[in-house]
Amino acid sequence: MMVCTFFGHRECYELDVSTLKKAIEELIVQGVTTFYVGNQGHFDNLVLTSLKKLKTIYTHISFAVVLAYLPAQKVEQSPYQEHSIYPEGLENCPPRFAIERRNKWMIEQSNFCLCYVNHTWGGAYAFVKKAKTKGLVIHNLGSIEWS
Repeated sequence: MMVCTFFGHRECYELDVSTLKKAIEELIVQGVTTFYVGNQGHFDNLVLTSLKKLKTIYTHISFAVVLAYLPAQKVEQSPYQEHSIYPEGLENCPPRFAIERRNKWMIEQSNFCLCYVNHTWGGAYAFVKKAKTKGLVIHNLGSIEWS
């Protein structure tokens, strides 16, 4: 099973959705069948929307929203609730470290990282750098080269 995770800047309004969708399709053609994505920003929302559409075409793929925090009981439900997972071991994690531990878990499960990184500061850059160090194949839709 080949797995891809996603990291991107919270705001990425200049990212073309068709470019993102095409990049995900290329990974599917390469044999990726499982996708893990967070739920903290615009990039994650674009990825989720694209994965949901692609799932109707490529019925063999699966995706999961990997939660950093246990969901509180809310009246409104996430449209992706049926696709969410909460990694074992995070339940006792202090909230300030939850996203970092969730992201490390996603890296450990993955072979590929599809990202949107345009600058060398912030969480997206830091986690793509960790993914590269762990040997993941990096595909960046942003402006930074990951050779």
